[in-house]
Amino acid sequence: MPNKLYNILVPIDFSGKNKWAIAKAIEIANSFDCNIHLVSIVHQHIVPLLPVEASIFTPYESHAERMYKYERLKELASRYSNELCCNGQIEISVLEGSPEKKLVEYIKDFDIDMAIIGLSKFNLAQRIVSSVSISRLARKTNVPILAVGSSGLIRHFKKIVLPLHDDVSMRRIKMATMLARTFKSTIYMVTLRKENNAAEKIINEALQMVQSISTIPVQGIILEGKSLAQTTLDFAKKINADLIMINPLREFNLPGWWNRLTNKLLSYGSRIPVMTMNKHDKSLKEFG
Repeated sequence: MPNKLYNILVPIDFSGKNKWAIAKAIEIANSFDCNIHLVSIVHQHIVPLLPVEASIFTPYESHAERMYKYERLKELASRYSNELCCNGQIEISVLEGSPEKKLVEYIKDFDIDMAIIGLSKFNLAQRIVSSVSISRLARKTNVPILAVGSSGLIRHFKKIVLPLHDDVSMRRIKMATMLARTFKSTIYMVTLRKENNAAEKIINEALQMVQSISTIPVQGIILEGKSLAQTTLDFAKKINADLIMINPLREFNLPGWWNRLTNKLLSYGSRIPVMTMNKHDKSLKEFG
């Protein structure tokens, strides 16, 4: 991956959660001199008919909905363009179809480097039925997916927590390092204590990776606990962290009935912004 970002995607559904996703996108865009893509999707439900399938929208209704959302996107772009203090621009697009499928296509077609998704402030039910799964989007696109709520607006990535499971992800380490260089941050790499000094080996390997590519401040910490997700979140709260970076693995699901029921990542239960990155290095742009 280059030492900067070029294109950031923000899915827009015109709800209140969009404003803090856009605010975070502007903050990052101003730091990396990159473009912001505001994308809204007309969710065209398909209903089975005999002998063919048909949309619940007529062509006229579909066109009217697209034009309505396009005009609202133009208003958003006009409202926020003055906050961009860089050479980047705000691009707008209205797509039609399955939200997740269309976002995956857009990310690949427009070489998106990061997607930022706003989370509902209090409505857990709305998060449960979210049409876009952060974990699936991270797996299908191999770009970082940053989930941010209202509490993430005042944070500037000064303290980055990087939890480690059984292996060390070079992609996450390089992304964390790039962010840390830009925001003058400290990286805290944490893992749970294991048998046979496995935790020490993981931490030492990760420390060597960071130190081989950067001189940024970094600490390796072994924590006591049973759940990597919960222990990471508790540690991040304790140090007043600004960003947690995870893989879309079950190990990063918080314990509890709601998380087991919905199979939702730490992203949905944290007031601290959480970035989800697929651990496999198959991204469209090489990290490095």
